[in-house]
Parts: sequence; C-alpha cells; structure tokens
Amino acid sequence: MGDSVELVDDLPSGAPTAQAAARPTRVRWKIFVLLLGIVALNYVDRGSISVAMPLITKQLHISKGATGVALSAFFWSYALMQLPAGWLVDRFKPRVMAAISCTGWGIAQALTAAAFSLGGLMSFRLLLGAAEAPIYPAGGKLNANWMTPAERGRGGTLLDGGAPLGTAIGGVSISWLIGLTGGWRPAFVIAGVATLVVGLLAAWYIRNTPREHPAANAAEIAYVEASHRQEDADDPQPAGRVSLLRYARYRSFWAMCLGWCGFNGVFYGLLTWGPLYLSETKHFQLAAIGYSTLVIFGAGFVGELVGGWLADWWRARGASPNVVLRTLLGAAGVFVVLALLGVTLVPNATVAVAFLSVVMFFLRWAGVYWSVPSILAGRTNAGIMGGAMNLGGNVAGILSPIIVGFIVGATGSYTGALLFFVGCGVLFTVCNVTLDYARRLPV
Repeated sequence: MGDSVELVDDLPSGAPTAQAAARPTRVRWKIFVLLLGIVALNYVDRGSISVAMPLITKQLHISKGATGVALSAFFWSYALMQLPAGWLVDRFKPRVMAAISCTGWGIAQALTAAAFSLGGLMSFRLLLGAAEAPIYPAGGKLNANWMTPAERGRGGTLLDGGAPLGTAIGGVSISWLIGLTGGWRPAFVIAGVATLVVGLLAAWYIRNTPREHPAANAAEIAYVEASHRQEDADDPQPAGRVSLLRYARYRSFWAMCLGWCGFNGVFYGLLTWGPLYLSETKHFQLAAIGYSTLVIFGAGFVGELVGGWLADWWRARGASPNVVLRTLLGAAGVFVVLALLGVTLVPNATVAVAFLSVVMFFLRWAGVYWSVPSILAGRTNAGIMGGAMNLGGNVAGILSPIIVGFIVGATGSYTGALLFFVGCGVLFTVCNVTLDYARRLPV
C-alpha cells in the first residue's frame, strides 16, 4: 500500500489512479542512458581527429591554416544538415532518424582511415558531419515525447552529457588504440565499427513514445501522458507543424540560437584545438594529452549532470523556469569567462589544465538548453526547433577552428585564440539571461 500511495501523490493532475496501483517502469530513463552512450560515441568519433591531429599533420604535411580548415570541415555539413534533419525527425519520427544517423556515421568514421591527402580527409569529415546531423534533433524530440516537464532538465543533460563524456574517454581511448594498433587509421576503423553496432542497438530499443514501447507499463504511460495533457492545458500545443520563419520573429528564438553559438564557440574550439594547444604550449606527449583531455572533459560531464539536477531540483520546489535557468546559466557563463581569463594569464601547465576543467564544468550546464526547443515550440515542432538551435551552434563549429587556426598561424601564440573564447563566453552569458524559458512562443 505504501508504494501505491506514494505513486498517486507523485502523479500529475489527471492521471488515472487505477493504473497507478503498479509502480511505473523507468523505460524513459533507460532510453536516455542509451542516448547518453550514443552521443558519447558521437563525440569519440568527431573528436578523434583532434587527438590524432599531431600525427596526421606530420603524415599529410598540413599547415596550421589548413589544419583549422580540416578541423572545421565536419561542421560545414553538420550545420548545413541541421534544419533538414530537424524536419526529417518531425516527419519520420526520432527512432528511425537516430538509428540511421548512428549507423551512418559509424561507416563514415571507419572510411576516414582511407584518407591519404587533405582533400580526402576533408571529404570523409564532411560525410561524418552529414551523418551525425540528426542525432541531437532526434534526442530533443525524444526528450519532449518521453519526459514530463519536470524531468526535461535531466533528460536534456543526459542527452547532451555524452558530449563531454565522449570527448573525455575519446581522448584516452583513441590515443590508446593508436598505441595498440600502431597508427591512427586502424584506430578509426575500430571506433567506426563500435558505433555501427550501437546504432543497431538503438534501432532495436528506442521507440518514439511511451505507448509504443513494449517494456513501458500502463503506469509509466499514464504518468507521462497525464503530464503532457496538463502541459497542453496550461499552454496549448500548436495545431500542426509550424514554419520556422514564424518563430524567427521572437527574441527568445534568437537568444536560444546565439546562446548555443557562444557555447559551441568555446566547446568546439577546445575540442578541436585543445590537444594541439597542450602539445605546442605545454609540451605534452600523446599519452599526457589523452589523460588531460579525460580530466578536462570529465569535469564537463560531471558539470552537465550537476546542472541538470540543480535545474529540476529547484523547479520542483516551486521556482519559476526563468528564475532557475537564468540564474544557473547566467552564473555558469560568468565562471566560464573568468576561468578562460585564468588560462590566458597563468602559464603553469597544471594550473592551465585545472582552469580548463573549471571552464568545462560550468560550460556544460548548458545541457539544459535541450529542454528549450520543447519549451518554445511544443512537442509537435521540437525537432525543427532543435535543428535551428543546433544550426546556430554549429556556425561556431565551422568558424571557431578556422579563426583559431589563423590567429595561431599569424601570431605564433594561443593568447589571441583564448581571448576569442572569452568573447564567445560573453555571448553565451548574455543570451542565457535574455532567453524567456517560461512560455511557448505564440505562433
């Protein structure tokens, strides 16, 4: 009886009490743990080139400027495909698109081993970017469909937590595979095959909604659907798919896109150039780069989980979405900027790694951004809104590696690059406190 009473109290208003007699299954959390693993592999694969780049640049005789272009090539196709990917997720459902994306980029990662020139390397990175494009819009759509409003902060950070986790373990695993196999090419093949296997697992386990999943019991279905009915009653859903141009009339749309752009300016800049920065300014060897990457991006993974938990915990105690998210993300942005300034001013290698860990810990609180598309656009249009947000973010993915490459090439120093990251952190902070997290856009 104790369990039944507790469950009825936890159910949203309007949930059927007869179905609450059983404890709800937790399939939604298992799906998001799987998504955490998928996105982690995503970042192992996209970040593997950064770890291997000291070897690749020597083998293929690539200059600093060309290195920046090669590192950004992934983001050209990744950004270009965000809006089509978001539309496809809304049209063909997230399960199909997540599975196609994961298996597709596994194949592209393995094929990168066949690159023997700068042009070949860029071609395979373009293919990888196009294949990876649907995974975040699909995850944002699953967050809208599977999670209650009170759980979407944790859902978003589990989805996005794979980014620092994959970067952290990717640095160690790729450097270990390179050492084990004797080169970066076989390491890329092994990583690609592992991703392909996980893509097949995703196709088998993920479903678009709780009602479609054979492992979700009636109580979990009732719990989630009742919360969605209450959400719709409080703030009605759009009647159907809405043109993105109608959302573009609102400040919060641009704050979302530009905030994610500022976030990615820092994150992708450190993801792509961080290993070379440690190699060339701190004189780290390959193994030390791998372990430093583990520490820095491992701190980001912890920060991601902490940020999502704090957001949901504070909201559960009655605080408004704007108070919670503007406070948490605004404070996170300030800490990011201050820690980046610390990296710029302090030459000691150990202290630099410590400051970069602080940067990543607070920067990754932005994982709760993946609850914003459903807040602004509702569940119906969460895919295309997530695609728009990720497009804005990946403009920074295109520009940041190129800008850093030309700054370092022109000045022979990373100081200007670090100050560029500071500017991105300021943009991130301003947008965090400008965005309205409390209401759906009136389209």
